[in-house]
Amino acid sequence: MTSPRTPKDSPKQRVRKAIEFHSPDRVPVVFWNCDQAQGDVMLYHLSLGAPGEGSVNAWDWSTNEWGYRLEKMGDGTMGHPVEPFYRELPSEDQIQVPELREAERMSAVPAFFEACGDRYRLASLDLSGFTVYTLLRGFENAMQDFLLEPEGFAALLDRVIDFECDLMRMAARHGFDGIHLADDWGTQTGLMISPPMWRNYFKPRFARQFGLARRLGLHVWYHCCGEFLGIMEDFCEIGVDVLNISQPNVNDMEEVGRRLRGRQCFMVPVSYQTTSIQGTPEEIRAEAQRLYDLLAVPEGGFIGYVEEYSVMGMSPENYRACGEAFRTLWCGKG
Repeated sequence: MTSPRTPKDSPKQRVRKAIEFHSPDRVPVVFWNCDQAQGDVMLYHLSLGAPGEGSVNAWDWSTNEWGYRLEKMGDGTMGHPVEPFYRELPSEDQIQVPELREAERMSAVPAFFEACGDRYRLASLDLSGFTVYTLLRGFENAMQDFLLEPEGFAALLDRVIDFECDLMRMAARHGFDGIHLADDWGTQTGLMISPPMWRNYFKPRFARQFGLARRLGLHVWYHCCGEFLGIMEDFCEIGVDVLNISQPNVNDMEEVGRRLRGRQCFMVPVSYQTTSIQGTPEEIRAEAQRLYDLLAVPEGGFIGYVEEYSVMGMSPENYRACGEAFRTLWCGKG
């Protein structure tokens, strides 16, 4: 007599189980910048352009609502900063916080939810935190402000984070499952600032922000480029549910696994600097399996990340191979 087959998870259930270590039926997959309906997660963009520029749930503005500009280069990337919005560090009463514009910002949500079906609904702040600060002040100014002008630095960064908290409250009210933040801390060889300095100036602020998200019932998804092993455990400690190691090729993934496997859910791509660009489909499959073996446990803790990167030389065949490699990973179930 054969036993009844275990029902398949819905995409949303699959993602939640992976995040919360409740044994999903397979590895969830996120298709990030296109073909999202092929994956288990769909992404809603919360950021807006300046009033009158761009459209809702789309990255089609050049001037952001905070006032900084990104110049498009025609290469498929998000663009490059043009100049600081605040050439001088503003006093507290000079900081121009965007309007919430809730009706406009969330106007595409009904159609988005209909398109989502039973997929996980992830609201993205797009760029967040200190990255927004660097765009407002310019990178060199930003890296000096917290040392030379700590009060002005605190006033501006706290206003950025407070605004993001308001957007998180909005996302929770409208029925999203998680909030995505993107704030890079690593270069190709190490952190931009020392771990003690990061813990002093930034960790308490992010702990407050992530704590609010969790109280609102939102999973916290955090993206970081570069090598940032020195603070990965801090992110786990202060409440990041899904840690996106965007460049596994510059991080010691064996050491990441030794420190955090079974405690942290990861979202990781096959490197779009190396293997997914230059490798064969067979090498892509082997690398996806290697990352899974290093970071996941049978109960979960791993989400595959797929991004179309033809701008970096990724072939259509390799793009398809990335999705297939993650989608077919075994999750410890018979």
